Amino acid sequence: MILGDPQTPTQQGKSSRVTLDDMFRRAVARKPESLALVDAPNRESFTQGAPRHLTYAQADRMVSAIAGRLRGMGLPVDTIVGIQLPNSVESILTLLGVLRAGMIAAPMPMLWRRAESVAALTRIDAKVLITCGRVGTFDYSDHAMHVAAETFPIRYVCAFGSDLPDGVVPFDDLYTTDKLEPVPPMDREHSSNPAAHTAVITWDVTPDGLVPVARNHNELLAGGLAVVLESRFEQDTIILCATPATSFAGISLAVLPWLLVGGTLCLHQPFDAHVLAAQLRSHACRVVVLPGPLVGRLTEAGHLGTRHGLKTVIALWRTPERLATAAPWCEPAPNLVDVQVFGEIALFAASRVALGRPATIPIGRLTAPRGVSGAVFVVELARTAAGTLAMRGPMVPKHAFPPNADRGTLPFFKVIPNGFVDTGYACRVDKAAETLVVTGPPAGIVSVGGYRFAQRDLEDLVSQASVSASIAALPDAFAGQRLAGAAPDRAAVQKALSQMGVNPLIVDAFRDRRAATATNPAVSAVA
Repeated sequence: MILGDPQTPTQQGKSSRVTLDDMFRRAVARKPESLALVDAPNRESFTQGAPRHLTYAQADRMVSAIAGRLRGMGLPVDTIVGIQLPNSVESILTLLGVLRAGMIAAPMPMLWRRAESVAALTRIDAKVLITCGRVGTFDYSDHAMHVAAETFPIRYVCAFGSDLPDGVVPFDDLYTTDKLEPVPPMDREHSSNPAAHTAVITWDVTPDGLVPVARNHNELLAGGLAVVLESRFEQDTIILCATPATSFAGISLAVLPWLLVGGTLCLHQPFDAHVLAAQLRSHACRVVVLPGPLVGRLTEAGHLGTRHGLKTVIALWRTPERLATAAPWCEPAPNLVDVQVFGEIALFAASRVALGRPATIPIGRLTAPRGVSGAVFVVELARTAAGTLAMRGPMVPKHAFPPNADRGTLPFFKVIPNGFVDTGYACRVDKAAETLVVTGPPAGIVSVGGYRFAQRDLEDLVSQASVSASIAALPDAFAGQRLAGAAPDRAAVQKALSQMGVNPLIVDAFRDRRAATATNPAVSAVA
């Protein structure tokens, strides 16, 4: 699918019938021999396998191969498939392969360990977990087997890579096998509009804990359109993305723009500035997607100039309350587009305005591109009686997941009767300008890079490791916040937390920084 397709959502609110797989198939049909997906050149430094460069035809074959193998396992349509992969071509191929199989993709953050993975996969009744071998020094295939042993619904563990444990279904052979399993036709009841069916489940964190957020194809498309139209992407654009497709923001900033314009998607595993600069040069990238706090530093280092053809920088702000204090964009080019992300609820994309300042957020209905006649409606904003930002519209989910989650005791995605969802972000109204100003993050939430934690859960985990240990969230210039732990015996607390299977960010909070000489490689991926 390309920009200008008459079946995309319109400002009149009409829904598309086009799925993500439909968009991909159209790009394959239009330019089968063009380059579609490109790995980072340093792939072998963080995971197994040489860097891959796939044409659309090669990527399409692999997507069908993944879909055929999943259906060949006897898994029915609408099976939920957990995915935990680094920012490599396999992460995109697997997402599309799951969707082509008629299943639901549930990508998971790379720093999730046993505790978070088991809780999440059990909650959504996932039947499959697809991962890889090594990332850094961590063995994800072995990790997946331990997760499966504690997660009753999981029937299969699949993985890319070599030297996989017994019991893991290998996927690397799908690249070379001549015998591809067919993808049976979908038999799904009540599917008058396939694009309205649940496609992806991502994960948010509320003060009460982990919450699954389900989106259909149309809601994902609306998120991608908000970015593509505001950024004025050109057809066949070459995109370099340092944001993994493990969240709504990651999918909206990488996968959807790539599908919408039919260009090339170059992937960067966060984060190596010199490798990123080399990728920008060697592939003549027109668009780069980066964490917002790093844009200024990379610009100062001379990596984001226009001499190699770069036209647009997309800055991802997972802590939108910090954008108001961001430095002005002094470069006349490339164009800078800020994307403010409000958990897994919605996002707001806006080009910098006069003097390079961040744009304000208008009250009411927002369109993309902003201020253009006939633009596409993407989201509506309002302030709640409690003084927090609420959002509704084409990209905002309408229902809790799993079905009837609101009748249980676990935290769930809450939709107000009028269709708004409360983001929890504190905001104030500038009456003169008729705009909203985000002033603070949700109460009870700690945000470290792209990872969110409930403060209460952090404290409970640390107290289980040691009653004399404590943990606090401190401001951080690049990650928003960082975790700092205190304990009489830091090493003992780290060991206990690791055995509990908690996120390395929590374990790393108790690292003895006076003796440390380098940051944990896994933790550095947060950027």
